[in-house]
Amino acid sequence: MTKIAKGLLIAALAATSMMAGKISGAGATFPAPLYYDWAYSYAKETKNRINYQSIGSGGGIKQISARVVDFGASDKPMKTADLKKDKLFQFPAVIGSIVVALNVPGIKDEELKLKNSVVADIFAGKITKWNDAAIKADNAGLVLPDEKIIVCHRSDGSGTTYNFTYYLAQASKNWKNNYGAGKAIDWATGIGGKGNEGVSSLIIQTPYSIGYIENAYKEQSKLAAATLQTKSGKWVSAREENFKAAAKYASWTKEDNFYALLALQPGDTSYPIVAATFILLPAEKLKTNAEVIKFFDYAFKNGDASAKKLGYISLPEETKNLIRSYWADKGIK
Repeated sequence: MTKIAKGLLIAALAATSMMAGKISGAGATFPAPLYYDWAYSYAKETKNRINYQSIGSGGGIKQISARVVDFGASDKPMKTADLKKDKLFQFPAVIGSIVVALNVPGIKDEELKLKNSVVADIFAGKITKWNDAAIKADNAGLVLPDEKIIVCHRSDGSGTTYNFTYYLAQASKNWKNNYGAGKAIDWATGIGGKGNEGVSSLIIQTPYSIGYIENAYKEQSKLAAATLQTKSGKWVSAREENFKAAAKYASWTKEDNFYALLALQPGDTSYPIVAATFILLPAEKLKTNAEVIKFFDYAFKNGDASAKKLGYISLPEETKNLIRSYWADKGIK
């Protein structure tokens, strides 16, 4: 078991150690480290328990649509028509970022520069060697090995995949025309892992590999990440201030059920792959929903320090207040 997997397991057990979960949720692996941390603090302070299963956004949507769990979690927001069809509503919980992580001996964090179009060509299998001319062009002085690039991707239905492939589709016409954006796609190359945990483990275990993971997993695994480009073409590293620079452009509305995709936002310091993660609730279960939002309201009031510690970006206070108004509109008190 890898170090990150051990950490997540310990957190999950701690969050549910007092008793079986009173409220159950399932879905995105993207925010799982933070949800475990929030759940542990919430149980410790209130004695109310949250049992969260990190199974991927696709699984989260399926389980809440079938009413198997009390709340679902997805990094891919659902459009209003689909929410109405499944009798759900949604709100964002936190903002995170997806990094292009790599395991290339001799290359440290932030040393490798990759144009967004080059990232797309690597994952499309068009660029297959680390010393390809397209990579060398932006990395003068960096020793790039004559080794095959091993692409690591998700094997499960994933909101992280959706946001990453959405970014690739904005950066590359070839990607947009041949692959598009989706929770699961027919990958041109590479090996698959389940969850952000699985992809992180693959990268750690596989020399000369590259993959996409949520920043919290990169930080916990001590992996190197590439420096990417902003929408305007400036080089930008995977750092908190650059995630915040992109996140500030999020435009949330209750009328649209907070639907928003945040990749390649304007600004010379905006990191290009930022995404919100969402909570899905069944419209008819007002009593259970009230218990769920007590947890998330607690997290909104007390969880910003945990979010920062784990590499996430907390929602602005005005957004949290907009979400509280949205809850009231849905009849949840």
